Order: sequence, then structure tokens, then C-alpha cells
Amino acid sequence: MTQDRVSLASGVGAVSDASGLPNTLTEGDDPWGHARSLIDGWKGGINIAHEALDRHVADGHGAQIAIKWLGKDGSTQDLTYTDLTELASRFANVLVDHGLRKGDSVFALMGRVPELYAAALGALKAGLIFTPLFSAFGPEPIRTRMEIGKANVLVTTASIYKRKISKWRDEIPTLKLVLIVGDDAPEDCIALGPSMASAATAFETVRTAPEDPALIHFTSGTTGKPKGAVHVHNAVIYHAFSGNYALRLSPGTIYWCTADPGWVTGTTYGIISPLVNRVTMLVDEAEFDIDRWYGTIEKERVEVWYSAPTAIRMMMRAGNATAAKYDFSSLVFLASVGEPLNPEAVIWSKEVFGQPFHDNWWQTETGGIMIANCPGAEVRPGSMGRPLPGIEAAIVTQANDGMVELGDGEIGELALRPGWPSMMRAYLNEEARYQKCFRDGWYLSGDLAMRDKDGYFWFVGRADDLIKTSGHLIGPFEVESALIEHEAVAEAGVIGVPDETAGELVKAYVTLNPGFQPDDDLEQSIRGHARKKLGPAVAPREIVFRKTLPKTRSGKIMRRLLKARELGLPEGDISTLETDET
Repeated sequence: MTQDRVSLASGVGAVSDASGLPNTLTEGDDPWGHARSLIDGWKGGINIAHEALDRHVADGHGAQIAIKWLGKDGSTQDLTYTDLTELASRFANVLVDHGLRKGDSVFALMGRVPELYAAALGALKAGLIFTPLFSAFGPEPIRTRMEIGKANVLVTTASIYKRKISKWRDEIPTLKLVLIVGDDAPEDCIALGPSMASAATAFETVRTAPEDPALIHFTSGTTGKPKGAVHVHNAVIYHAFSGNYALRLSPGTIYWCTADPGWVTGTTYGIISPLVNRVTMLVDEAEFDIDRWYGTIEKERVEVWYSAPTAIRMMMRAGNATAAKYDFSSLVFLASVGEPLNPEAVIWSKEVFGQPFHDNWWQTETGGIMIANCPGAEVRPGSMGRPLPGIEAAIVTQANDGMVELGDGEIGELALRPGWPSMMRAYLNEEARYQKCFRDGWYLSGDLAMRDKDGYFWFVGRADDLIKTSGHLIGPFEVESALIEHEAVAEAGVIGVPDETAGELVKAYVTLNPGFQPDDDLEQSIRGHARKKLGPAVAPREIVFRKTLPKTRSGKIMRRLLKARELGLPEGDISTLETDET
């Protein structure tokens, strides 16, 4: 694939950013100096909970609302920074009262309820290591992660515990304490409600060092067990900076991150970064419902909205008429993450919300946003944007004498210079796997991309997703973006399948929008559209209609799983897979 190949996705043209917000740093400024100015740097050490809570209360901002919680039953609860600090302190006291100490490990497995936020911040306050798990995980993914992370404490609900954990709880030798949300608990567990009620509201935050472990986020590999990426308290410097610079988070901003805290986005930009930047954040316990979401934006006057491509495509699928009933005038900045955002979604959001969604790129391993379409900058639909200040990114390839940087328009692996504050420090118990991510002074992301002459980066695909057909290198994202421009196509997943003549042929799996039925005529129409957009060498040779596509619970289409099932290969780690239908 060459630059003109990528430009097919970007040819829709730039979209203006109506936020009118200039970037706060100019060439020559010290980005890490600016980043450090956003935190307190307390008592010669650094602790995420202190930066997110304690210092705001000490500075007289305790009465500001930290979380506006929306229950799925219609109930609401406002938690001020003082309220949240006291809840975190109560939880920290519960841990200490049960003998837990600095460096022990707390796992949380529950939905978006206030206790989750108290547990995350309370664990960090007490110097313990916090690990979030997605509440919809089945028993085996939960157990695997708790074994790898040597869980000492689990915080969950009675229902989840009985259905998913009780049968094997005693087989986790490190597990000392199970806390159950509410006023009652199963045998051998502790009810969190009474424990919190009797705990003191004051707790002296543990003085942690910059390199002390704070967070473990699990990420699935294509093979083998999930990887536990270790992040330290010093990461909060970058959490603060990237939220401020790339998401426009500042004191008083009304902010909504729709990601579940069971994933790295939902913790980093759904708990830590917003609180460190002293915003008022919305937390909605309910799952996606388009009228609920639109109504929430209107009623709560949301200003900054961080969501995912899957949700955006679902909103597109519902149509403009659904959105037209609501007032979105409060929105000043929209961002997206989780997988590349198709150009069509950027243009659509500008039309419907008055603001384009700004795509950005990062990974569990990077701990924060590395590349972004930032506020006030030109938005190029289909591009992940440009590196944030302090982040050096390049396109590299393997050569005989090591990694070599490629020029503009060339496709290679996206790499970063190590050393930013939120970079993972290890994979738990897998030093060789960790070291494999670094070579010749670069962190190797495993993502293929290209950089244009203006410094914008364009996602091509995972290294193992790239398709080579008749001498052409094809990135699946480009083909998928063209397919969903067809009025009938809601989502698409593209893979390469072996062919004796061409090497590989492009094959697409698609789901349809309401009102369309799969048949030969529709398949020909979609293939014809793709040939017109992409050319015959790149367009799919075969299209398969599906009711759903296999996706992770965070919304990423699992191309490797489509390919494994197509070719009868091992499926690898599918612990994060949503239920999918063929």
C-alpha cells in the first residue's frame, strides 16, 4: 500500500474543529514541565489518589461535584470531591483493618456503581495496586487474571460472586478478602456496606514513590494468556497532561467518558485523568441506549464526550432523525478511541452534533493517549492525528542492521521512543514478552501505519492483519471504511484468505442496517461500490453477510478471530469476546 492507497480513506477532506481551542504548547516549550504543573507532586513522592482527590479538597474545592451518577433505575447521586475523598478513605481504612498493606493487590469486578470508584481510589490511597475487571467476564477469564495478578482482595457483587467465583474461590491461594457490595454477603465474604459505614472518613494517603506499581491492566494477545501491563504512580503526570491537552479537560468541565472502568480507557480517562484535572464527570450505570445517551447529553449539558467507534456507528445506524430531537449545543469537544474511527463517522458527527469526533491512538501498554486529533487542530477524517508534545513517533521497519525509520507515505510499524511517564513498566511475570516490545531504542506497537507529509499518522492495521494480494499490500481498515459508506452496511470486518494465484484474496464480513436483506443483488451492489471506491485489486472478492461480527467487549472487531474461523486455526485468547452469532 502506498500513500495514494491510504488517501482513498482521507480524501473526504479536512473537517474544521469548531471548539476554537488553540493548543496550549508551542514549539520549544517543555511538555513535561507543563505536565508537572498540572499535579501537586506531594511530599517528595507521588500518589494518584492524592492528585485526584486530596489536593483538590485541601485547595478549597471539596464542594465541587466530582461524579454525577445516573443509576439504570432512574436514581441519581451527586458526589462532591469531599464525598469521594471520604468514601476512598473509608475503603482504605477497611483494607488496612483487614491487614492489607502497601503493594497488595485489589481486584474490582462490578458495574459502574459508586463503590467501584471508592474502591479504585481507596486502594491507591492505601498504596495498594488496583486492577479493574470487566463485569461481564465469564468465570475463566476472571480466574485467569486473578491468578496471574495474585489477587489479595476482590470487590464484587453477591450475584457475580455466586455465579462466577464461589466454586473456585478457595483455589486462589493469595486471595485474603472478598468484599461484597451492599449490606449482606455470602459465607466467608464481608459486606462492604456496614464495613464502610463504620470506617473512619479520614485516612493519611500512603506516600508512594514514582516507580511504585499502582495499576495493572490486562490486555489479550493473539495467542496465550492475557498480559498484565504494570503501570506506576508516576503515570499520573501523563494522565493529567494528556487529558488536558488531547481531551480539553480542565476544572469544572462537564465530561462524559462512556468506557467501562473494566477497560484501560474507563480507568485512565474515566476515573484518573478527569479527577486529576478536577472536572465534573458523568457516570451512567446503564448500557448503551441511544435515547438515554442523547437525553443525557442534553439534560446534563455535557461539554466533552469521549466514546468509541462501535457506539458511534450504532448512532449513525439509528439515523439523523433520532438525533434531531435533542439539543447538543453544550458539546464543545468529542473524541473517540478503541479502534480506528472511519472517516464517514467523523463527517457524520460534524453534521449531527456540530462537532467532529476526534480520533486518537494509544494502547494499554502506553497508558495514555500518544497520538491525537487535538482541540483546535485540523481534523483529517480517517487519521489518528499527530503525536502529543513530548511523544516521538515514527514508522519503522526491520533491516539487517536493526530498525530503520521510513519516510512519509511509507507503511511500516508504528513505534515510539520510550520514556514517557505512563509507559508500562512490565508484563506481570513475563520479562521476555515485555523485552520483545522494545528494540533499538523504540517501543514497537505491533500496529502498521503511515505518516503523511504534514505529520498526521494513518492506521493501516495490525501487523498480522495486513493482506498481500497480487503484490499489493492492503490494510483492512481502508476496505472496511469504504464498505460502510454503502447505505446498507452497518459494520464490516475484512481479512485475507489464501489463494494459489494472488497469494491472498480480500474477503469481507458485513452486518446490515435495518431495512436491508441479504441477497445476491445486494452483495453485487456492495462489491460494485467497493470496486468503484478502491479499485479491483483492493476491493473484496467475496462478501459474507453476518448478523453480528465477533468483537471484544470494548468494541474492537476481532479480525484475527474471523480469519482463524475461516481457516480452521486456533482461536487464541478469546476471553474478551462478546457473544457473537453467525
